[in-house]
Amino acid sequence: MSQPLESTATLLAHVRAGDEGARERLCATYLPMLRRWASGRLPAQARDLAETDDMVQITLMRALNRIDEFQPRHEGAFLAYLRQIMLNNIRAEIRRVASLPPRSELVQEPPANAPELADQMAQLQLMEQYEAALEQLGESQREAVMLRVEFGFSYAEIAQALNIPSANAARMCVCRALEKLAALM
Repeated sequence: MSQPLESTATLLAHVRAGDEGARERLCATYLPMLRRWASGRLPAQARDLAETDDMVQITLMRALNRIDEFQPRHEGAFLAYLRQIMLNNIRAEIRRVASLPPRSELVQEPPANAPELADQMAQLQLMEQYEAALEQLGESQREAVMLRVEFGFSYAEIAQALNIPSANAARMCVCRALEKLAALM
């Protein structure tokens, strides 16, 4: 018979107490979600040495190194914390690559992938608009959108993570938040 799942709050308490097994279980729980969310977020021009798995590992390491500073308010808060660290890491990597001197090009013609670069820039601008609008939402609406859109949680999972009474109530919360988000964008 399988063991019941531990809540994130329980795992965090054990990690703070120095339980290495809890640390490994916490990583095993969040690694796939964070990897899935991070996939494709790092623009191609910033992918010289930093790959998605590296960014995910750095994110988890930073979160766990500062675990004593994190105060969970509800079950979905740790995932939102990881997401914010990941976004900060991605932004730092983009700034790092942008500050590097341009690579010398042998050919002076426009690159063959110019339309691809334009698409990437448009995606980056859209992501920045999305992030700015997301920050204007209230905390519960922001977390509901992130859990549904970015992490693919079901409405039942969102209800459980955010202490919402039912899956239908979570669906309504997400729908209202998405409407507000669209208006802000």
